[in-house]
Amino acid sequence: MLTVRNLDHMLSCTTARLDQLMGPRQEADRVFHYLPFCFAGSWILLLSCLSRTSVLTMSMDLTKLAEEIGVTAPHYFLNVPALLERIRGGVEGNIRKRGGAIARIFERAKAAWSRLDAKTPQSWDFFWLGLAGLLIFPSIRKRLGPNLRALICGSAPLARDTQLFFMMLGIPVLQVYGLTETTAICTMDDPHQIDPGRVGPAIPGIEMKLGENSEILVRGPNIFPGYWHRPEQTAQVLHDGWFHTGDQGDVDTNGNWRISGRLKNLIILNSGHNIAPEPIEDELLRALRGAQQVVLVGNGRSFLAAIIAGEVARAEIESQIERLNATLPHYRKIRTFHAVQAPFTIDDGLLTANGKLKRDAIAARFSNEIEQIYSRQG
Repeated sequence: MLTVRNLDHMLSCTTARLDQLMGPRQEADRVFHYLPFCFAGSWILLLSCLSRTSVLTMSMDLTKLAEEIGVTAPHYFLNVPALLERIRGGVEGNIRKRGGAIARIFERAKAAWSRLDAKTPQSWDFFWLGLAGLLIFPSIRKRLGPNLRALICGSAPLARDTQLFFMMLGIPVLQVYGLTETTAICTMDDPHQIDPGRVGPAIPGIEMKLGENSEILVRGPNIFPGYWHRPEQTAQVLHDGWFHTGDQGDVDTNGNWRISGRLKNLIILNSGHNIAPEPIEDELLRALRGAQQVVLVGNGRSFLAAIIAGEVARAEIESQIERLNATLPHYRKIRTFHAVQAPFTIDDGLLTANGKLKRDAIAARFSNEIEQIYSRQG
């Protein structure tokens, strides 16, 4: 259940943040939207647009996203990480196929940007970034929208590398974190102070802190009063006004939060080690060109295994797992994997409407393969 008080507070926060993004303006906000309205963030975006001077264009066909974004020429739109990862992969793939001087300049600019982020710049870094800024980045930005002020991203943590990629192109990615129970939002990035890899500070008027097992707890006027006719479930998540989100994270000295995973997704090996799968999955997914999803399994087992969906050569998977394992403690290493060519989809019941993994459904679908993995490995 969400109340008018919840909504009033949230809309005051979102409109204030959008005012920061847009600045003094004469024209209406041009907003594009493609996500389903069962997503609480979509609903808040709709109400925010109705609360402002906005022109909202809604897409009804995901196969026409690029065409419709071009027609709309939005100032901003709401995304899930899966789409931004896909856009990044498409841009990089097209430049690799093109080859020649453009590809070389782009790769050197990327390497320069990475060194600047790591605070280890080299003398030619600004030259390569400047050259790419003249010859390559403007055309990419134009294809994504000539009026684009920012991309807004929520529903799941966005890979830091992907956020940095868009920032290199000159397109800020503003992260938002929250749940339906928090009226969709707990934190929002400040357009003028983005910390890549984090989801911004708590919105005005609410409190956030860490509880047991680094669980994020939230209290304030954005918190729902409870679940409809489910008092026992409500009592499980609301204690002394604090909502227990079920998400794990941390906060830095500037008040910017980072989300590391879901408590319910923790894999507990029979050795007793607790492992958040999301960071390992994200790292491997970024390393495997052609992979669409990576899912770790191993709850109650003696080691981790991975299910990898997408068209990736077995040798490439083995190489990248070996590289990743070299950076991990023994209990977080991936010992083996099962590869499937067909990616998981919403239609086959393995992804949610927002593109999140349905872990229980995936485990059930591949139960025989998982059993074979562990029987072979002993």
